[in-house]
Amino acid sequence: MTAQEIQALIAAQLPCEHLHVDGDGRHWYATLVSAEFEGKRLIQRHQRVYATLGQKMQNDEVHALSMKTYTPAEWQALPAADRA
Repeated sequence: MTAQEIQALIAAQLPCEHLHVDGDGRHWYATLVSAEFEGKRLIQRHQRVYATLGQKMQNDEVHALSMKTYTPAEWQALPAADRA
């Protein structure tokens, strides 16, 4: 899988104001900003993202995904240098 394919899978099922995926083909890193994260704990946010990848996570097409998840307000509160 490519970063663009993973990004497209997530974007198709989770509305994001910001979504960036990068990685080495096996280990992926994502930064997501979505209003759907409002009121959710970190584990709930991650479960929501994992759900967009479904079988891709289970059959090892996406081996590992580290992520930073933010609500729009949390994202805006970050210093501009920390928003990647």
